[in-house]
Amino acid sequence: MNVAVLSGGVGGARFLRGLLRAVDPASVTIVGNVGDDVEVLGVHVSPDLDSVLYTLTGRADEQRGWGRADETWNALETVAQLGGESWFRLGDRDLGLHLVRTQLLREGAALSEATARIARALGLQTRLLPATDDPLRTFVETPAGTFPFQTWFVARRHRDDVDAVHYAGAPDARPAPGVLEALAGADVILVTPSNPYVSIGPILAVEPIRAALAARTVPCVAVSPLVAGRAVKGPADRMLARLAGGTAPAHVASCYAGLVDALVVDRSDAPAELPEGVRPVVADTLMTDAHAAQRLAAAVLDAAGAPA
Repeated sequence: MNVAVLSGGVGGARFLRGLLRAVDPASVTIVGNVGDDVEVLGVHVSPDLDSVLYTLTGRADEQRGWGRADETWNALETVAQLGGESWFRLGDRDLGLHLVRTQLLREGAALSEATARIARALGLQTRLLPATDDPLRTFVETPAGTFPFQTWFVARRHRDDVDAVHYAGAPDARPAPGVLEALAGADVILVTPSNPYVSIGPILAVEPIRAALAARTVPCVAVSPLVAGRAVKGPADRMLARLAGGTAPAHVASCYAGLVDALVVDRSDAPAELPEGVRPVVADTLMTDAHAAQRLAAAVLDAAGAPA
């Protein structure tokens, strides 16, 4: 069984950790969000790709929820002392990965090639693909102005309400090599419990990817990122309330209109009335640990009619 997964954010990475405990990691292809990518201090950072890399290779900082475990901050402290950009938290171990990625990109490697080389070096057993090798960046429009995603999310601590989201570069972005092939060859397609607007939205903004999901001939199942109508972490509930009109399962499903066959919702959000053609599946979606993530993944696969 081949599984293709659209993923972004920490919630996506944690779901993937459970998924790889439920199926053969070699059968999974992950299509990751790159709308969050940012250049800081001259290095190319791919936060969502790195969250997947660190989580699936046992290097993630579980307490902080992002970055690498056993991190130190000597380089950033020096940057701050010298008056450089220190708003984006780059730890010493994390910085090493970004330096290598940046060197590969400057030598002419595509982001997908750089990601594959880094993934192999870290021992990742599954395939991780950026949604696109082309420049694609998420911007949010707020009452305080329009900001690049990381400026709004990190520097401004996502305190501004969001009136609209757009994806610069999306009209010209092409799927990275292997993405469309993975979707076409999948027996099931999954969408992780990630923010629909800033984690999954940039992937779907690559039109051939959206078209591939719309033309799918296999089940596609999404997982709601909300529990009792609230985001476990981050601004997904606030964004859904403002942009979709609420935080019920139907509002989550509306973000994936025509693209999914089922939406897995938490028991606290049941019963769920969803748009026609989208089947509600009730499960415990709070991933308190790796075992809970594995149980959720098994429930999602069962909803897709695929054996775990």
